[in-house]
Amino acid sequence: MVLSGSMPGEKSKNAKAKKIKIIHSKRRLLQLKRKEELSHNIRYVSRVPVRLVMDRDYLVVHPHDSLVTLIERMGEEESSAIVVDSKGKLVGFVTMKDILHLFDVPRRHSIVGFGLLKRYSVTRATRVEDIMVTKPITVGIDDDLGHAIRIMLESGKHHLPVVDDDNRVHGLLEVKDIIRLIRLVSL
Repeated sequence: MVLSGSMPGEKSKNAKAKKIKIIHSKRRLLQLKRKEELSHNIRYVSRVPVRLVMDRDYLVVHPHDSLVTLIERMGEEESSAIVVDSKGKLVGFVTMKDILHLFDVPRRHSIVGFGLLKRYSVTRATRVEDIMVTKPITVGIDDDLGHAIRIMLESGKHHLPVVDDDNRVHGLLEVKDIIRLIRLVSL
């Protein structure tokens, strides 16, 4: 005889449903807490000064260096090179992608001007100044990562030379440096 009007199996189903609801509630609270911690960490990352994260060990070349020398010095790890003058001031920037563009021949029906033809005539005499980006996008040594991240996202650049007010190079900020910091603060 059932007193409460419910079947004996229903009671266990209701209890099980309550336990599942409690587990889901606790899981949801834990997810919200993790999201809040991550949000705090992301806000922290955006306030970190660039100078603390940038790589101070970067490849430096000069405009008169040969392309062969640049490629030899880039090695396996390097993905970019900062071009400086004799006073250490930034005059250009070269990435591996810039080098790859030298080997992308014009399309069959392209209209080719003299400047473009000159660019595709790569020889052992080609100099860094012939292929470097002469007005690279930079970030200031006193900027924070939030500013640098916005620049990277807006420009699509993965490497930014870090310069001071006199255009002297102090380092190189790469996406991998920022990701490394995010990993550290997210642990």
